[in-house]
Amino acid sequence: MTLILTGSPTRYGEDRFTEDNGFLATVKAELAAAQERCHPSAAAPSLLMISAAPDDRAFTDSVLEGMTTCVRNSGIKPSRIVMMDRRNCKKAKELIQKADWVVLCGGHVPTQNRFIHEIGLKELLKDFDGLVMGCSAGSMNCAEVVYSHPEMPGEAADGSYRRWLKGLGLTRLQIIPHYYQVRDYMIDGRRLFEDVIFPDSWRHSFYTFPDGGYILCKDGHETLHGSAWEISNGGMRRICNESQVFTFMNAIFISPHFPQTYSHFCAALKRNGVNVLGIADTPFGNLNDELRSSLTDYYQVRNLEDYDEVYRAVAWFAHRYGHIDWIESNNEYWLEQDARLRTDFNVNSGIKLDHINAIKEKSEMKKYYAAGKVPTARQIKAAEGLEAVLAFSRRTGFPIIAKPDNGVGASGTFKLNSEAELRDWFAAHASNYGAFVVEEFITGLLTSYDAVYDSHGEPLFESMGVYPTPIMDIVHGNLDSCYWVEKEVPAALSKIGRRTVKAFGIKSRFVHLEFFKLDRDREGLGKKGDFVGLEVNMRPAGGYTPDLMNFAHSTDVYQIWGDMVAFDERRKPAGEQFFCAYASRRDCYRYRHSDAEIFARYGAGVYSAANPQLGICMCQRMPDALSDALGNQVYIARLSARKEIQPFFDFVCDKV
Repeated sequence: MTLILTGSPTRYGEDRFTEDNGFLATVKAELAAAQERCHPSAAAPSLLMISAAPDDRAFTDSVLEGMTTCVRNSGIKPSRIVMMDRRNCKKAKELIQKADWVVLCGGHVPTQNRFIHEIGLKELLKDFDGLVMGCSAGSMNCAEVVYSHPEMPGEAADGSYRRWLKGLGLTRLQIIPHYYQVRDYMIDGRRLFEDVIFPDSWRHSFYTFPDGGYILCKDGHETLHGSAWEISNGGMRRICNESQVFTFMNAIFISPHFPQTYSHFCAALKRNGVNVLGIADTPFGNLNDELRSSLTDYYQVRNLEDYDEVYRAVAWFAHRYGHIDWIESNNEYWLEQDARLRTDFNVNSGIKLDHINAIKEKSEMKKYYAAGKVPTARQIKAAEGLEAVLAFSRRTGFPIIAKPDNGVGASGTFKLNSEAELRDWFAAHASNYGAFVVEEFITGLLTSYDAVYDSHGEPLFESMGVYPTPIMDIVHGNLDSCYWVEKEVPAALSKIGRRTVKAFGIKSRFVHLEFFKLDRDREGLGKKGDFVGLEVNMRPAGGYTPDLMNFAHSTDVYQIWGDMVAFDERRKPAGEQFFCAYASRRDCYRYRHSDAEIFARYGAGVYSAANPQLGICMCQRMPDALSDALGNQVYIARLSARKEIQPFFDFVCDKV
């Protein structure tokens, strides 16, 4: 079933459906789809209207006449149009079975509410797969719990008047239709909004919009189109403008303050109308301005490691805002906790516990690489013991790599160059070697396939990172970190990246997949220049790498991700393409060139007067928690040619 909620399908005084905010186009498209589902062999759709005044024949007939005129003037030609009221309601089941389009008409909310319960409409619509459209009272009665504010003289003063009614349960949204007509309405000497609706809005949210606006409920998503306001907790705020779309979605973001750039993800969701609900272990006042303004609500826990405490935070948000649609941290450290929360709260928009090992444990990753026919380094679990690993190393040759089966980045990774070093490593890790895997060492250029995928497993964005110095060497050698984002993604990398995504069943995610580009032919892996799978990371690349992607591709990957979450599509285009290089410095070293000299040479508009977009586009400190791998002081430059990258690295990182 598809549901459309509106105050009136027409603008005031018009006798046809409005085209504003795409309303008419939406109705036509959804009606065609509904007919295909319900009666595909019919020549035209069948329309059934449900009266809001079933015993008032004159009113009902006038509504039927007016709606018929609007429908036909709008270019919609149903095979038949029927109004259900007291005269034919005994045939309700038959009428609904024959319909493709059911319209709940406007009128007096309580009167229509009694009628829909008398005929058992909720049960009759249970298996209906067509289009349901509410108008005014009809839209209000579609809610699970209907807010029926007083509208007739005497109702506001009547203490026995029931403002809360059981509805059809087609949506949780409670609307106040006809905003411009009712905003200053007085009833029984009271202001409808300030004196009636506002006080009733405590612990509730009502949505009000003018005629011409509407809510579309489809495939589990609810979007509001056109100017609208939310009334909640005694106040009102504008949430959408004309020709804009607001998404009704509750998204919980775990640890949105770290890394610091993750506030951009929250801002992207906020721009799409998503309720962004943050959970972290720092006071709200410590959050940056962008993040504070992006969060609808915030819950501070003492310890994010305490699952019970985080669970209670999610439960509180669910109680306050309703069903949670999305839970995400975009952080590898919290992947398992995210999956557990999704499982416990039945959130189906991401990875759950039944699939978490495939993306957390390196030994499990090998099975999925094999299923996707993605070549990858041979591996053995250290838990098999020293002799088994020795035999493995004799087949692969030294060096070999020992790394945690469940670990993040290069932390705890060891390069072993001989049998003696392997024996020493086992001796030093006698208590925990079972937590490691051992892999053959592959030489080549470390690259990444960075992408945002939709719910169908299709890429919305792709990019390539190049890391000439392995992270393990940077961390262990305290080296400067230098890498870049390519101008374009090679077809071979895109092909193997997509194949890997399909093998792992990745959907609705930002991913960072690591590959080696072989520097020589290797038996069983491929030819020189081929890509070999290294590791799958179900999160964006670390540090400021998403910003490098933005600069390289003249786009906004934070918004692309936000659009994927809210709309399951890409709405942010790419512009001119560049190379974008990252060079960092460490506080422990002295460098030859000052910041002023770097900007003099690579400053925007100076480095290339012909193209002022080139040159330094970001200069930042790296948070200490990330500095081991990414350095302390960061310089990011947009460059026009690959040959300019190494000179940039050399200049920035030249030491005294």
